[in-house]
Amino acid sequence: MAITTVLRRSISSVLPFAVVRRTVERRNHHHYSFALFTALYQYVLLLLHFYSSSSSSSSSSSSSSSSSAEKETSSADDPLVRAVKSNIKSVEESADHEAKVEVPNGFPFDIQDNPGQETISLAREYQGELIEAELYLSRVPGEGHDDLEAKNIPLDISVSKKNGTSLWFVCTAVPNEIIIDFLYLYLEDGEIAPFIPEIEENIREAFQKYLEIRGIKPSIYNFLSECMSKKKSKEHALWLKNINKFVEA
Repeated sequence: MAITTVLRRSISSVLPFAVVRRTVERRNHHHYSFALFTALYQYVLLLLHFYSSSSSSSSSSSSSSSSSAEKETSSADDPLVRAVKSNIKSVEESADHEAKVEVPNGFPFDIQDNPGQETISLAREYQGELIEAELYLSRVPGEGHDDLEAKNIPLDISVSKKNGTSLWFVCTAVPNEIIIDFLYLYLEDGEIAPFIPEIEENIREAFQKYLEIRGIKPSIYNFLSECMSKKKSKEHALWLKNINKFVEA
């Protein structure tokens, strides 16, 4: 439509000027020039009309083709959408998803779920220290290559002093024990003290007692296991819903 308007204006401004010039030069042929201009003008209008019709038809055809392609894609995606929705229903009706996890009496930590992430966070203060723990979904009960590995719950624990120093424990919670795998010391300036890969057994046992006093004890394993099983189910359902949203967009 815009092209047609521009061409119409160009013709109306250029052609009259040409006709006036022809009239001045050849006064005796005035009627011939006017007839030629009229015929030329009508011919150009006919071309413009043909162009507009073709353009409109092409646009309509393209729109129709695009709509057909979208319908074909939508139909092709139907089995995927049905499968995803079926799995969402199965996950949300599972025992882990519907289970109500009760916090044990005297559990000293504040619990924070992190939707969309693979962690649950615990935090508390103890005699001026900040105790924090991060539990990870990987290898929660029900996964792994054997029954023992399937019961592992990886967790990181930090004990921070007000002067900026902290201890960082890389641990694995298993039934009846919190295993300390690695230990890091963060100094006041934020630097990490030299890492010692092998912790003497008596030091390891002493640190296990150290953590128990601060609330990280073997007796909380069952509760942590229930939390992570429910977390896994919730994250699975959320992931499926995001997949469904993407496919249907």
